[in-house]
Amino acid sequence: MSLSNIVKKFPKDFIFGTATSSYQIEGSSLGGCGESHWDSFSKMKNATHKFQNGSIACKHIENWNQDLDLIANAGFGAYRFSFSWPRILKDGRKEKNHQGISFYDQLIDGMLERDIKPFSTLYHWDLPQTLAAKGGWTNKDTCKWFADYTETVMKYFGDRLYSIATLNEPWCIAWLSHYLGHHAPGIRDLGSAVKCMHYILLAHGQSLSVLRDLGHKNVGIVLNKAYMTPASKSEKDLLACSLNDEIYNLWFDEAIFKGQYPTNSLKLFHDYMPRNFEEDLSVISKRLDWIGINYYTREIVKADLVEK
Repeated sequence: MSLSNIVKKFPKDFIFGTATSSYQIEGSSLGGCGESHWDSFSKMKNATHKFQNGSIACKHIENWNQDLDLIANAGFGAYRFSFSWPRILKDGRKEKNHQGISFYDQLIDGMLERDIKPFSTLYHWDLPQTLAAKGGWTNKDTCKWFADYTETVMKYFGDRLYSIATLNEPWCIAWLSHYLGHHAPGIRDLGSAVKCMHYILLAHGQSLSVLRDLGHKNVGIVLNKAYMTPASKSEKDLLACSLNDEIYNLWFDEAIFKGQYPTNSLKLFHDYMPRNFEEDLSVISKRLDWIGINYYTREIVKADLVEK
């Protein structure tokens, strides 16, 4: 069956779109953008392939007109893009970059002129380096600064955004980046990862409150998912698979939809959790309008046989 015939089988109101993220395409050295922790991370030995970075990337900040033409000519009705926090606020808090604000003004207007719906993401991993130096997502103050940044985005662009995602893939922001160390800031520490696992969700909740207060009615969050399969039916593999499912999937699901954390992982993390974290769960679990799912692969889980 041809692609066009497959497309015709979808409901008429189904929206086909394409997606990017700011650091991966814009060019962080262009347009007066402030430094993010990805700029710092890419300078670390063995962090990226041959120290490759997003300083130039696709030069989207210069090529946005042609890029939007490509999207429109391909027949897409939506463009899911992300705002760069340090491009709007160079220091993450007060120093506005008017070149960056102008860029997003033109980009959003360009989408609307082409009948492309702006699906926006407030945070796709490029934390301002000035805030990373203050502890980043292990620092509760970053949640407040993210809420303030949310208000700035709404002030300039909110009335033109079809939808807003607070965060893209909190598991990647927290566990992948602060325990496994594969992404910026490249930390490998359980205590840091656990604090981040909670504070990134609190940041989502506080941002969501701002968006609601300012009247936006199409707000969600994007979660990455993996289907967990035990390597065998042994008790150890089954337990390892269940725990991995809690950390990867259920930690975020249960906090957002039930206002609680899954039992086994919370027991494991309890000594590292922020004091009185339970008080934040009502903020984290505020109502959403939609949920985004990024599903890449399954994971086959085997128990670690190394004696600790």
